[in-house]
Order: sequence, then C-alpha cells, then structure tokens
Amino acid sequence: MKYPKEYLDEIKTRLKVSTVVSKTVSLKKRGKEFVGLSPFKNEKTPSFTVNDEKEFYHCFATSEHGNIFDFVMKIQNLKFGEAVKHLAQLAGMQPYLFSKQDEEREKKWKEYQLIFSQYVDFYHNELLKNESYSIARDYLKNRSLTKEEVKKFKIGYIEKNPNFFEKLKDNFSEQTLVETGLFYLDEKKKIYIERFRGRLIFPINNISGQPIALGGRIIENLDYLAKYINSPETNFFKKGSNLYNLDLARKLSNKIDHIYLVEGYMDVVGLSKNGIDNVVANLGTSLTDKQILTLNQFFDDIIICFDGDESGYKAALRAAENSIKELKPEKQISFLFLPDKEDPDSFVNKNGKANFIDFTKQSKLSIHQFIFSHYKKQTENNPSSLAIFEKKLRSIANTIKDDFIKKYVLEYFLEKIAELTPHSNQSKKKFFVKRTKSLDTTKKHYNESQSLTGVELKEFSLLYLTMNNLNLLQANVHLIENIKLFTEVNKKIFELIIEKLKSGEQITIDNLDLDNQLIEKINKFAPIKHILKNQAGNDQKIIELLEDISRDLMNYDLEFRIQELESKFSVDMSESTFNELKELKKKQNLN
Repeated sequence: MKYPKEYLDEIKTRLKVSTVVSKTVSLKKRGKEFVGLSPFKNEKTPSFTVNDEKEFYHCFATSEHGNIFDFVMKIQNLKFGEAVKHLAQLAGMQPYLFSKQDEEREKKWKEYQLIFSQYVDFYHNELLKNESYSIARDYLKNRSLTKEEVKKFKIGYIEKNPNFFEKLKDNFSEQTLVETGLFYLDEKKKIYIERFRGRLIFPINNISGQPIALGGRIIENLDYLAKYINSPETNFFKKGSNLYNLDLARKLSNKIDHIYLVEGYMDVVGLSKNGIDNVVANLGTSLTDKQILTLNQFFDDIIICFDGDESGYKAALRAAENSIKELKPEKQISFLFLPDKEDPDSFVNKNGKANFIDFTKQSKLSIHQFIFSHYKKQTENNPSSLAIFEKKLRSIANTIKDDFIKKYVLEYFLEKIAELTPHSNQSKKKFFVKRTKSLDTTKKHYNESQSLTGVELKEFSLLYLTMNNLNLLQANVHLIENIKLFTEVNKKIFELIIEKLKSGEQITIDNLDLDNQLIEKINKFAPIKHILKNQAGNDQKIIELLEDISRDLMNYDLEFRIQELESKFSVDMSESTFNELKELKKKQNLN
C-alpha cells in the first residue's frame, strides 16, 4: 500500500535534510547551503551539498541527488518503507500501520481537512468582500492591519448568526461536523451553533500548512465573553503539539537562527506586519516539551517574549521551568521581558523593527539567568533561606536531560550562590574536588600504559591539533564532537575539552585543567606536530587535517566493529548480524 502524501509531508516538514544527513556526514554552513565530504565517494575536497529550503541533497562527485527518503535508502541500504519507518521514528511520529483503523483515520482526516479548508476559505472571503462585515474590517483597520496581513494569515470573521452548518451538512454527517470542534449542539434549542460566531478567526495550521484548528478573538468589549478562545482538542489537533504560524516561520530557518515565541495571534500578526516573521505563538496552554523539541528542529535559539505584565511574567516562569529540561549544548532558550503593560504587538508598533531587535540584543536573558534571578529575589540572606534557594535550583538543574548542560547549569547556579556567601572561594574549591580526582585517575591510567599503538598515536594527533586550535574549533565544535576515541585516558581528556568548547566560555590550554605531564606526553609523541609547524593561521588546512584524522579513527572503529560482528556471526549466523556486517563493510569501502 502507498503511504498517504500527508504522512510523508509531515515527516519532511519535521525533519530538515541537514538534520538527517548530519548524522552521517559532517556538514559546514556555507551561505544558504551546507557542504561536506561525499558519503558516496572517498574525497578530500567537499563536493556534497545540502539545501534545506529546497529539501534536497546533491553530490557533485557522484551525481547522487534526492530528498531525505532517498538519502536514508542509499546510506543504510533500506527499502522505501523501511526508510519511512526510520525517519518517522526520528521525527517522533507513530508508524503508519496500514490497518483498517489507520485507513479509517485517513478517511476521517481527509474529511476533516476538507471541512476546515471550506470553512476558512468561506469566512476569509466574506471578510474581504461582504459589505456587512464592515465592523470587523474597521476593527482591523484600527489595529493598523492591512488587507495584505489579512490575506497572509487568512484571517476571517464569523457573523453573530451564521448558517454555514446548513451548507456543510449536505456533504458531511452531523457527527463529523461536530467532531471538528467548529460546531456544538445547543441542547435546549436543538440546533447546531458555530463556536466562533461573532469573532475574528485565525486559522491554526499544521506544520505542512493545512488548517486543523481555529483561534477566535472577540471584537466587542463584552465582559461576559472570553477575549480569546481556541478550538477544542480533536483527533487531529492537540494544543501542546502545535504552534501558531510555525508553517510559515520554519521556512526562515535557513536564514535566521532564532525564533520568537509570543502569547497571542495578534502578536504574531503585529510583528510580521513590522517585518519580523520568525515568530510563533503557543495556543493558550503552558509551553510543552513537544513544542520546544519541534522548534529545536529548525532554530538554535528560542526567545520567549510574553506580555510585560504580571500574568505574562508568571507564564514566562512556567515556560522556563517546563522547558529547561530540554536544553541541549547546541541550542538556547532565552527570555525577553517587555516594559510593563506592553505586548510584542504594541511595542513593535510604537518603536519599530530596528528598536525591537536592539532591545532583544540588549535585554534578553538566558533561561538559567532568568531562573536564578527570579528565585534570588525570593531569597533572604540567611542560612535557612539560602538552603531553600539552593535546593530549588539543584532540583531544577537535575531535570535537565542532557548531562553536559546539566553539569554547567548546576555549576552556574552554585557559583552564583557562592557569591552570596562569605565563603565563596571555599565553596568553589569543594565543587571542583571531584573533577580534580577524576584527572588524577586519568593521569594514573595514562602512566600505566607501557606502549603506544597506532590508534593512540592517531588520538595524540587529534588532541594536539585540538589543544593548539581551541578558538577555531570552538566556532566549529560540530566537526569534532562526534569523533570516537578508543583509549580510555585519551577519551576522558577529549570529552573534557569538548565540554569546555561547548560551554561558550573563552578557553586556553591553561584553563583546561589538564595534567602537565599528560600535555607533555601528547606534545612529545603526536606525529602531526611536525606537519603543523608550517600551518599556523591556515584554518582551512587545519580543518582538512582534522577531517583526515577523523576519517582514520572512523576506519579504526569500523575495523573493530567488523571483527566483533564476524565473531558474532560465526556463532549465531543470523540474517540481522549478516546485514549489519554487510553495511559496515560497505562503509569501510567508501572510506
């Protein structure tokens, strides 16, 4: 059976080509594209390109070309269905099972889509053309919104006594129409009511750009009605899994590395009107893990900018404590607090795009800075209050899933707390005892080594090159973070260096906290030191040497894994072991 186009499109929109390819190929940004060494041919000069905007890869060395499905099929020697399953799992999607239940769901989805498309189109066109809708058009005009914004976001208006239900029920069952959340039954009057009557409607699209829900705003000052309402959750719409305007904003991820997260639809529209299109809004709920992970697929820095009032601040704090656990070394979550009684829409309208961007650069706080600052304000300078303060911050840091980030956030919290106490130096010293012991152990293991193998010498070259080019590699840490070392002592040293590079702090050989004897031995035995003598300042040559070393170590790894699998296959003779062995040998030949 064929996979539904909607299912495949969902995978493609959740996964950038560069995200999939970078798991196999080390990529470097070059303009709108990424470049790297071809995975299909042994080469020293990169000829492999990835374009996320056009959703394809191209290898100039071999003429290989295609999308993410083609790449996975080629690299992993998979059939199309197997590639779809692999990528769906990577995208966090449920597998498509082709069961009767799935077929029925697919049928429901098509009906759901058709209803929403007709509904949105009808009321959008009515707003643009129907003279009786002047009250809604006047409201938009007073909010400085033009026809261009109305068309871009497909904004509509539903009159107070609509009858679109009657038009739709000729083609769809009453049950299906109610299941969309657009209508509900008035039990007393025994009639179906349109949920968003008397409101402006903002279509909420899925990541592929298809309408799946609505946000509605009242345009009259009626205290007994909520200003904003959203569609109820359905089988095809979960508030915590979607974001308003993500379908448009994600297309900017090749050009812009950050995204603004705001509270309301009008904030999105207002910022867009002023030339800021990298903006999304949550849907009336607290920020969820799923929303953070989705945004991280496309952007490196999520800037949370809620209203500058007490409720906006409380919402920001909830967002911080909920989202900090999803922090990753290469990603950031920041907070931007606007002046009191301002929202992003009003602020940018008053001050303009340039001032808003300047305000962002000067005022945004990293998530750990915000959390520390908030709880510091609640803390008195006495042992009991400070103990509660530290306990709370430790608890928050321990929720972080990534061990590296957890370590450095906790270190930040403890160092800041130490500044509030009279024994800060002593506290810091105690905190680093564990690390010192770890390095002493590393030294002991190192000195116990009686001989240097080819692998160790290659690792020495990697460590020597890294330690002598720290600034270059801090800006290109992605080139080395996935390199595998085999010797335990060298592995520990390398992991420590990677941690430091990812921290973003300025580092030198001296503040790496490495044992001097270890450094001396690396400097003495690293074969590459003779090559580097005449390459000072030649960044391109350094990167080429690094890639050569990485490829050699990868081949060592392949050899070891092939040997292990050959031993395993001689015992179990299983098809899975054979296929895995076959794939590794293919990779070995490519290298």
